[in-house]
Amino acid sequence: MESISENVRSQMRKGVLEYCILSILSRKEAYASNILEELKAANMLVVEGTLYPLLIRQKNQGLLSYRWEESTQGPPRKYYVITEKGREQLSEMDAAWEEMVRSIQTLKQ
Repeated sequence: MESISENVRSQMRKGVLEYCILSILSRKEAYASNILEELKAANMLVVEGTLYPLLIRQKNQGLLSYRWEESTQGPPRKYYVITEKGREQLSEMDAAWEEMVRSIQTLKQ
């Protein structure tokens, strides 16, 4: 059974996954498995079943686009790219995150 603290961490991670995806793609375009690897390396535990709906939603919102690239190992790969609208959204998320951190720090004093 999942502990209360693990449940809290899980809920907090879900709340920032879209922000994390845009942050990753702001540095470079990426294949879905690369995004998963980066999220896991940052302890943002996520599975493919969670990632793909987020990528689709962000694409439908115009925050991401993708391109197909032939692969030497199997089928073509879909590489995700942040759009200008996505960069604007990321900038807004950066500001909101900083504001939230400041608010929490104020409350903890």
